[in-house]
Amino acid sequence: MALKRKVMVIGLDCAAPHLVFDELTAQLPNFRRIMDEGVYARMKSSIPPITCPAWMCMVTSKNPGKLGIFGFRNRSEYSYQDFWIANSTAIHEPTVWDFINREGYLAGVIGVPQTYPPKPMNGFLVTGFLAPDTDSDYTFPEFIRDEIKAAVGDYIIDVKKFRREDKDSLLEEIREMAKQRFDLVEAFLDKPWHFFMFVEMGLDRLHHGFWKYMDKTHRKYEPGNKYENAIPDYYKYLDKRIGDLMARLDDDTVVIIVSDHGAKKMEGAININDWLIREGYMKLKTTLSGVTRFDEVDVDWDNTVAWGLGGYYCRLFLNVKGREKNGVVDPEKYEQVRDEIAEKLRGITDEKGGNIGTRVLKPQEVYDGPHTDQAPDLIVYFGDLYWRSTGSVGHDSIHSFETEVGPDDAVHDEYGIFLLHDPRVKRGGRLDDVSIYDVAPTILKEMGIGIPEEMEGKPITY
Repeated sequence: MALKRKVMVIGLDCAAPHLVFDELTAQLPNFRRIMDEGVYARMKSSIPPITCPAWMCMVTSKNPGKLGIFGFRNRSEYSYQDFWIANSTAIHEPTVWDFINREGYLAGVIGVPQTYPPKPMNGFLVTGFLAPDTDSDYTFPEFIRDEIKAAVGDYIIDVKKFRREDKDSLLEEIREMAKQRFDLVEAFLDKPWHFFMFVEMGLDRLHHGFWKYMDKTHRKYEPGNKYENAIPDYYKYLDKRIGDLMARLDDDTVVIIVSDHGAKKMEGAININDWLIREGYMKLKTTLSGVTRFDEVDVDWDNTVAWGLGGYYCRLFLNVKGREKNGVVDPEKYEQVRDEIAEKLRGITDEKGGNIGTRVLKPQEVYDGPHTDQAPDLIVYFGDLYWRSTGSVGHDSIHSFETEVGPDDAVHDEYGIFLLHDPRVKRGGRLDDVSIYDVAPTILKEMGIGIPEEMEGKPITY
């Protein structure tokens, strides 16, 4: 099959459409040019809209029910405590670069989440942040580790402990990571490739670490703080590096810029297991003397109906007879109990008594695929994702305003960004919302490669 066009995909984890397309547009000349000459849209993320599984949903065009991945940690069988980490060994569906390789074309991939440990491919691969360090086998082929060292020095795979109080060092490390990523991409442009995709994680780390300093509506915002421009300045830096990168590409290369999800302020956290205890759905064998990690709590499973996990969305599990070891929910009453808890979750209020607008989803309503039954029994977006979930137990209230994993200012929005620039087609315009599942088919369409029927998305036309 004759190659139609080359494609470069620039991934900006957590890039927020309201910032790129509206609030900061005047300060981002290269984004503005792409918007004027190409097409752009808000892009609906996966359910849930988190890094894992979103990037793999994007590059496979498959939903989590088909991938069997619902977060970084996933429950083993129907265990109460055993979880596995979703690295590349959990990805059994072909990625877009697999289809590209099958046609005999070369692919280059840098920093895409869930690519560690590396799998052989026709081209080159620098894995993402699940790689422990640069002493590990984090590349394919292995020898390009020396090329990376020569190009950027001690390569930063990801910022360590981005939920920290030392904001000066955090900001410096995020900036250095972005510089290295773009420097490496520019160095590897000279390699042969037909498809090139990279993901820069800095925006995600920056949003979680600095959102309260920028957003005047954030409950923790302080006027005149020293980090007020940290986020806008970082977007401006990315804009410049993207402009420099595009200047090196020829007219045969289509550029697509995407994010896996967006970002918005965090109002607080709902302590889901404390709420379940309060509502009578969970029992403990011992009284707690303070806030305790869930895996250290002695749960009375013989008298517990449900429990939940912390994160940017809440995963709530029922304790079902014949499924869990000490299940108590009669399978014939499963739907009744699930509906009852879902209705009560929708009634949760903030600390002042106002309903926060929680959304509760059943996996069977939003997924299809052989792994759907491994999903949480309820997918909970507290306050439409403005509130996150905590899994620890023993809080004085169901509301918290600090996370259990360190300082965090932002949560995930279910819409990310999509931009496409074709040097040969100058039209400009905003499209209706597109889907994260549309990205892989669009890449194949631009390259002139047939789109597999099993892909869920459709190619974006312009």
